[in-house]
Amino acid sequence: MPGPLAGVRILDFTAMISGPMATMMLADQGADVIKVEPPTGDLARGFAAPKGMSGLFLSANRNKRSLALDLRNPESIRLIRRLLEDVDVLVQNFRPGAMERM
Repeated sequence: MPGPLAGVRILDFTAMISGPMATMMLADQGADVIKVEPPTGDLARGFAAPKGMSGLFLSANRNKRSLALDLRNPESIRLIRRLLEDVDVLVQNFRPGAMERM
């Protein structure tokens, strides 16, 4: 049975704990969450775990698809802008002003 958020697409730029947990709850309710990580991976991947698969990372990012992009690369920015045309919600937890500089 689809969840109440089935059909809602979310682009997730969150990292560490609070942001990924928030988007995890949306994914658990059926939203299609696309997590964007740097090529080196979310910092939470390495918390006390070998090979970038910490329990915290796996739990907070379940039910999500992921994409590795270098946000300093113009081609990555073009791809993000294309993705933004097809999403309903963008979630981020960057410092103030970071998204505006992209």
